[in-house]
Amino acid sequence: MENSSPFLDTLFLLRKEECITIFSDLKEISKKEEQDAADYFETEFEKERLEFLSDQISCNKETAVWAGKILYHSAQLYLIRRDTAKNLNTLIPPYKGIRDISSILSADLSLRFLPQIVSELQVADSEDPLIILLEAILSEFHYSAIGFDVDVEKVNWEEELKDKTYRKLYLERIVENKAYKLAEIPFINKLLIAEFGLHKDAFWRELKIITEEN
Repeated sequence: MENSSPFLDTLFLLRKEECITIFSDLKEISKKEEQDAADYFETEFEKERLEFLSDQISCNKETAVWAGKILYHSAQLYLIRRDTAKNLNTLIPPYKGIRDISSILSADLSLRFLPQIVSELQVADSEDPLIILLEAILSEFHYSAIGFDVDVEKVNWEEELKDKTYRKLYLERIVENKAYKLAEIPFINKLLIAEFGLHKDAFWRELKIITEEN
């Protein structure tokens, strides 16, 4: 696939090099670019699926493209803000699909890079209205925000983590990011301690063992 557009270039660079290019203006994303991105995300999803070994979860290409567009527009809006205020809700639309394991993991192909952009936006201008829109998305897709402070107060964790594959991935990312705030939620803490077994100190010595009474 040729890198033929700012949108696709942004996606490729972020996923391969974890860096972005800021272009001179915001260009409309064509249907062809969306289709190319959908095919690209499907390929990337299949690569990552080898890590969680589940043939029950497939790529939700529509969700993956939505998240890719959120990431692209967020990155460009970091510097390009001329005449964009009235279009923020169009450029950063809320998710309107079904939130399930497939959509969560498909969106994560892009949204895992969003917390870093939000952090940069907060440094530049903590009252930027774009931050509120992006934090709302990360609160809904909080798997992509593990290690970043987002509002998860209303999450029903027993329901959220009932799928074994997703639960395993969620716990692994908590440990990888040493996300104490999540790890000290009693339900999650109990799962982590059970996973660690006798080897807790080898995995995460500093983590407290939380009980409901704590």
